[in-house]
Amino acid sequence: MRNPILLVMGVSGSGKTTIGAMLAGRLGWRYGEADDFHPLANVEKMHAGLPLTDEDRWPWLRALGAWMGEQTDPAVVTCSALKRKYRDLLREDRPDLRLIYLDGSKELISARLTARHGHFFPKQLLESQFADLEPPQEGEDALVVSIDQPLEKIVQEIYERLGLPADAAPSPGETDSGRGRS
Repeated sequence: MRNPILLVMGVSGSGKTTIGAMLAGRLGWRYGEADDFHPLANVEKMHAGLPLTDEDRWPWLRALGAWMGEQTDPAVVTCSALKRKYRDLLREDRPDLRLIYLDGSKELISARLTARHGHFFPKQLLESQFADLEPPQEGEDALVVSIDQPLEKIVQEIYERLGLPADAAPSPGETDSGRGRS
């Protein structure tokens, strides 16, 4: 059996990067951040306040899927993965991919985006994220976690509900994918 990959998904501002990094650090697993796989044109388009189209997303998702397929160690990856067809593409090389959907209200996420600084994703694109969002359905092996709680509790809930190893401890430097954030 291959080593597991956990995909932390949700709309921008749901806490994917922070929660994914915390989870990877706690487990001592590799970490990949999907934003780091975007072509420059996608980043510039979002920075300009323009939502991405499916055509914009396919090369990005393929690059992320290829990275996931190459992993020989357990990993945590963060990606919006808003539509079922995006998640299906990511599963092509990793049928064992496990989804963790960070679920939150538009009001809560909007407030978080307002407080966030230094990210290329502007708050005005949140509507387009919710318009595209197809929450995971039965049969997608997804763990749904409410983000209306402190970050540490979210990570602990994920950890417990997935039955992750009790002896897992972070190992310095092991969470950096070489491409993703640590």
